[in-house]
Amino acid sequence: MLGGPVYIAFIRFAVSLAGTILLFSILSESRFDKKKTAISYGCFCVAVIALGCIWYVADWESCVRMVAFTMYMCFAIFAIFMSGDSVYLAIYKLALVFYLMSVFVVGGLEISVIFFNSNVWADIVSRVFLILIIAYLLYKYVRESVKGFGDYVENEADKFSVAAMIVCILFGIGYILSPTLNREVTAQRIYQVLTNFILTGTLQLLVYRFYLHVGREKEYERENQLIQMNYRLLERQIEILEESVESGRRLRHDIRHHNAVMAEYARRGQTDELLQYLKEYDRETGQGVPEMICANPAVNNILSAYTRKARNEQIEVTLDVELGKELPIPGIDLVAILANAYENAIYACMDMKKQTKKQECFIHLKLKRQKNKLVISCSNTCKRGTALKDGKPGNEFTGGVGVSSIIRTAKKYDGECDFKNDDGVFVFRLIMNMEPRRTEDKQHAAEET
Repeated sequence: MLGGPVYIAFIRFAVSLAGTILLFSILSESRFDKKKTAISYGCFCVAVIALGCIWYVADWESCVRMVAFTMYMCFAIFAIFMSGDSVYLAIYKLALVFYLMSVFVVGGLEISVIFFNSNVWADIVSRVFLILIIAYLLYKYVRESVKGFGDYVENEADKFSVAAMIVCILFGIGYILSPTLNREVTAQRIYQVLTNFILTGTLQLLVYRFYLHVGREKEYERENQLIQMNYRLLERQIEILEESVESGRRLRHDIRHHNAVMAEYARRGQTDELLQYLKEYDRETGQGVPEMICANPAVNNILSAYTRKARNEQIEVTLDVELGKELPIPGIDLVAILANAYENAIYACMDMKKQTKKQECFIHLKLKRQKNKLVISCSNTCKRGTALKDGKPGNEFTGGVGVSSIIRTAKKYDGECDFKNDDGVFVFRLIMNMEPRRTEDKQHAAEET
């Protein structure tokens, strides 16, 4: 470090800490509203900077060696508490911020040493300038992509890999900021600093690209599941249509015979026999007509198709559906939930019938709207011994179809869902808002709170 009076140290501490908080705030959303966040960070800065200045005056040598690590480790703990992200994701963002912090700290020092003969004000101005440039680039080019990347890391990343990556990055940053590093302007020192900056930055970039790629692969996998699900739903609808056409063709072919039979009953005055025949005729002609389960066309088509499939497999189906014709939720999102849940229930029942042919299986599906909430409950026969994995059914439970699509769609509407195996009865429950909440709405609600 370049030394100087205590007020110079105070300015350096304030600039560096404020810059670090600014960069972290760009990458990570606070769990508190803006006012409380600003007050909390302000009190933290005052306390840490005051203690740093006291240390600087009391023991300059140890302060020079350890104050940076001490100050930023305190900030790391405080930032994790303030962040709305999970611990692993917050630590990753801190590692990125500490790398950027080393860029403006070391960059300011190097500019001062090389171009301004170690002038302390050149160091401070350079730090401010570099902080503003980095903050602008982060906000304009990185902030939005990091949000999606954060979801991938939080949901898909192997925790051990993330921890190993963070440790490697922090070691690289630690070497860059090491107070024992030779500060003489030599080609070797400049080479060492640049090499460590490049290697540490490359590691950050590679990790970012890797998890971004993994996350996108998962997105493609979910989209592929949705396409397959829509394909199966279309197959069910085509089956119903083909059966209806065949039934209509058969009825038209036999209409003359039916008329002749009814005329004969009427001629002989056999009224009871005629009425019984008409009942059988009405039941037969009604088999090809799609069942009306509810007024909403999308829900009715989905449930009709899979109910017919389930009953063809000798599965007892009970439906309790109360929905109006118009729903705020798009049809594709209803398909993602209902078709996946219903098909998984059918799969579980068919799997039980393979093991025990005389096994009686059932599916109970409840779907209701309560004010601005949609409530879905589905219970069905399943294997008793099959356990859930991380609170979700595994592939052997559902055939690998659609659980991730259900969970993802529920999160889109701030919904919650759970799964459980209740002694051979699989129970799926979901409650969610009828409309997706926008990020702006969440921020406004947080500010009002």
